[in-house]
Amino acid sequence: MTSTPPLQGITVVSLEQAVAAPFATRQLADLGARVIKIERPGGGDFARGYDEAVYGNSSYFVWLNRSKESLTLDLKSEEGREILGELLGQADVLVQNLGPGAAGRLGLDPATLARTHPRVIPCSVSGWGTDGPWADRKAYDLLVQCETGLLSITGTWDEMAKVGISVADIAAGMYAYSGILTALLRRATTGEVSAVEVSLFEALAEWMGAPAYYTRHGGRQPARVGAQHATIAPYGPYETADGTILLAVQNDREWRSLCDVVLDEPETATDARFATNSARVAHREELNELVRAKLLPLETKRAAELLDAAGVANASINQVEDFLNHPVLEGRDRWRPVQVPGGQIEALRPPADLAGVEPVMGPVPALGEHTASILRELGRSEDVISDLRDRDLV
Repeated sequence: MTSTPPLQGITVVSLEQAVAAPFATRQLADLGARVIKIERPGGGDFARGYDEAVYGNSSYFVWLNRSKESLTLDLKSEEGREILGELLGQADVLVQNLGPGAAGRLGLDPATLARTHPRVIPCSVSGWGTDGPWADRKAYDLLVQCETGLLSITGTWDEMAKVGISVADIAAGMYAYSGILTALLRRATTGEVSAVEVSLFEALAEWMGAPAYYTRHGGRQPARVGAQHATIAPYGPYETADGTILLAVQNDREWRSLCDVVLDEPETATDARFATNSARVAHREELNELVRAKLLPLETKRAAELLDAAGVANASINQVEDFLNHPVLEGRDRWRPVQVPGGQIEALRPPADLAGVEPVMGPVPALGEHTASILRELGRSEDVISDLRDRDLV
C-alpha cells in the first residue's frame, strides 16, 4: 500500500532561476510539496532557453522542474507584489535565488518576512553569501569551481578541466533542500521558524574538505592526474587488449590480492616501493607500468573476471548512452514516465527510496501554465485575469 507523500500539504513559493534553487524545490515536489514557481512574463526561468534537446525544451529545465506549477508574475508591479503577498499568506516556505539585493528590495529578506509572514520559512540561495565582502558579486557554477580551487585539482598534468556537471549548483541545491526539511521539522516540533541560507561557494567549499586538509597539513595540494585518483594508487583506467577498464584498490589487503591473483606476483606486494599507499602514490609511474603490462594483453572481459576474483573493484568507462541503458537502472526499475510540453520522457526516480512511498513525478510545466488557475484560487475573476494578461503583468 502506498502512503501519502510526506510533504503533502506543504506549499512552497519559489522565485528561482537556473539550477540551485530549482533543484532544491524539485526534490520537495518529489516528496509531495506543492511548488508554485514564479516566472517572469514573456521569458520565464532563463534555464528554459539553455537548449532545445527535449521536445523543444531545455534538458536542464526538464530535469529540474517536474511536478511544479508555473505562475507568471511581474513582481515590479503593484499587482504582482500583491498576488505574491497573498500566496505567501498560504505558504510554508519561500525559496529565492534572486540577484544580489533583489530580495530586500521586494521585502522578501528574512527580517522583513518575519514581520509580514512570520510562519513562512525563507530560504535564500546566493553565490557568495548574502553578507560579507562578496555579497554583491554575481556567481555562476564555473566561477565557484575556480574560486574553491576545484579546477586546480581537476584535469591532467598539462591542463585544468571543469567538472562536467553543475557541481556547485547541485551542492547548493542539496543543502538548501536538507536545510528546508530541517527547518520544517523544527517548526513542527518547536513552533520556531528558522531562515535557511546557502551559498554556492560555501556548499562547494564543504565538498573540498579532503583536498583542503591534504593541502593544509600535507604541505602540497593533490596533483592533477586525469582519471586517476590523486592520493590513492593504483586507482584509475588501464588499457586492455580491446578497450579500457578502471580499477580501484582501496587498502593494502586489496593490493596484496591484486598482486597475487591479477599480477601473479605476490612478492610485489611487499616491495618497498609499493607496500603502502603513500609509497604507491610516490612511485605511481612505476606502479602503472607494472599493472599496465599485465592488463594490456588481456581482453576487458577477462581482466574484469580476474579483478572480481581478487575482490578488486572495477568498472567500465561508459559513455552517457551506456549509462542510460545501464542494467542496474533497468533491473531496479528506476525509470518513470514524465510528461513534458510536447511529449513524454523517462525520468529517474529520486535516489532516496522511502518504504511505502512512491515519489510524485508530475509533468514539467509550460511557461505560465497554471497562472489562471492559481489566480482563480486567489479570488481573481476572469475579467481581472484577462486585464492582467493584457498589461503583461502575468
